Amino acid sequence: MTRQQPPDEPAGTAPRSDDAPPPPRAARSGHPADGDWSAGLHRMWRLAQTSTDVTALSEQLYDLLLGQPGVVVVSGTRFAPSGAALYMRSSSRLDTRPERVLAPPGDAWKGGPAPVPGLVRKFTLRSEHARARPEYGVWRAAGAVRVVECALALEEDDWAVVSVGLAAGRSAPARLGLRVAQVCDVVAACNDRIVQERENARVQARDALLAEASLQMDASLEVEETLQRVARMTVPAVAEGCLVHLCRPGGLALVASAHLAAGAQRRFTAAGEDGNWVDDVLPKLSALREGTVLSGGELAGTPFGPASEVAARAVTVNPLRARGRLLGTVTFVYERDPSRLPPPLFLADLALRAALAIDNATLYEERRQHVVSLQQHLLPAVLPTVPGVELAAAYEVGDAALEVGGDFYDAVPGRHSFSLLVGDVCGRGAEAAALTGLARHTLRTLLEDDLPPAAALTRLNRALRTAASQKFVTGVVLSLVPAPDGAFAARIANAGHPQALVLRADGTVAPLGGTGGLLLGVVDDYELAETTDVLRPGDTAVLLTDGITESRSPDGAFFEDRLSAALGALAGLPPAGVVTGLARAAIGFGRGSADDMAVLAMRVASGTEPDRNEEGEAS
Repeated sequence: MTRQQPPDEPAGTAPRSDDAPPPPRAARSGHPADGDWSAGLHRMWRLAQTSTDVTALSEQLYDLLLGQPGVVVVSGTRFAPSGAALYMRSSSRLDTRPERVLAPPGDAWKGGPAPVPGLVRKFTLRSEHARARPEYGVWRAAGAVRVVECALALEEDDWAVVSVGLAAGRSAPARLGLRVAQVCDVVAACNDRIVQERENARVQARDALLAEASLQMDASLEVEETLQRVARMTVPAVAEGCLVHLCRPGGLALVASAHLAAGAQRRFTAAGEDGNWVDDVLPKLSALREGTVLSGGELAGTPFGPASEVAARAVTVNPLRARGRLLGTVTFVYERDPSRLPPPLFLADLALRAALAIDNATLYEERRQHVVSLQQHLLPAVLPTVPGVELAAAYEVGDAALEVGGDFYDAVPGRHSFSLLVGDVCGRGAEAAALTGLARHTLRTLLEDDLPPAAALTRLNRALRTAASQKFVTGVVLSLVPAPDGAFAARIANAGHPQALVLRADGTVAPLGGTGGLLLGVVDDYELAETTDVLRPGDTAVLLTDGITESRSPDGAFFEDRLSAALGALAGLPPAGVVTGLARAAIGFGRGSADDMAVLAMRVASGTEPDRNEEGEAS
């Protein structure tokens, strides 16, 4: 490296030492002070490996330099890349904390190149260079007439100069320039380590944030809830504000916003809904493949420009893309210096994870709608109007995998009777859906001809055996024949299905029909018994599937043990209230269920004249 001396610098200045601690030289030098210097410097190198603040280290290095013969003042000044001085520390007495001065006057390097790191300079206070320096007043006040200094590079393109002032008539050590360079080596090494550790900590924090963001986004399959979580957790960890827009049929729409200052939240949300921003700026930026940074004059005319109520120093916009589709944008708004923005790769990674979460949630919702639509086609769209009774049904899709379930129900008017049926095909998916349609429509056809419940289920077993399916079916059929007094004679057959119940007019709960019975579709030689009962005015018959009875609490208990009590608590409610209340109770007990739930209820109308309810859609 070729070094250029300033005009008043004598030749023979010391070169920069290596970053590794220099070997001791005291034993070979013959100068007693050299041994003290070597020991002190090695102590500083050890301290540099553990210090968390360069300032604390530099204070001890100041004392090390002040202990050199002829040195009356030590100063250290940090400069911006432009050459402007940022701050200075100086000390002229041992064991005294260096005085810190912010933005001292002086711009010796403004407009010119920064000094070469490791280059030792020597000049007098009479030189023009010295008089332009921010340290000039400190040097002069301490009585220095000559200066020896060395530069070192810092982070963010800043740099620093360590200088020692020498008194008149005092001889300085022959190696003083080298020692100043060695001090700069220690400071630079310590600073580099601290900067790297801080960067590693920031990287770990960003990785932790990405991991937490993924967990938060995976915790919900609701798109807007997911994005609101992302917005809240990235403020202030990533930026001072976050806006998320999604593509809607009419264009981009704001769906989530969060700001560091609670008082600014309303104004910040309004800025995110600004027409020019949403209709003009964001569509252009979202068309780009990479994220965009806006700062300074680029923000003029936007809701984040200098004249805005939520003025920002910088804004980043990243498109949200998944499977080749643009889903929206995520915007981060910064009040910090643009040089301190998160790395573009981090923002791109966060945007990608958000896009995948949105895409998954959207696909889930689309599939759910398809399943619900298909499931509804396997169930009666409208329950019939039957003289003397009120009807209601509820159906809840519970499978997280979103496969079509096998639960079904129906209400079938016959020539002289009226029948209710509830059944369940084991398993889920296409085959279960096919058997569900076969079972429901077979039973409906048979019951329309007033076939008794046991005979209808037996015929269904024959149809299932003919279909050669590997799945079995359970079911319960309740056939009702009206009596002159407003009651109904009931015949019940149960093929391996949960027992039907009756909520009597007086609020008591009792079993309706028997339990057991062979599963349908398993054996050819099939027989099934029937039981009888009477439903009087005010009584409510309830048929349900095992999604209700087998709803399980976190401690492993089944809702079946609480079913009668839960049903009794619904006494006095119409059938619609009974089916809704029972489904909600089972869902709340099990905190969600992996199985579908079907409930069908019929209440015998009170009074001498049969009530006629309006047709109601199955829910």
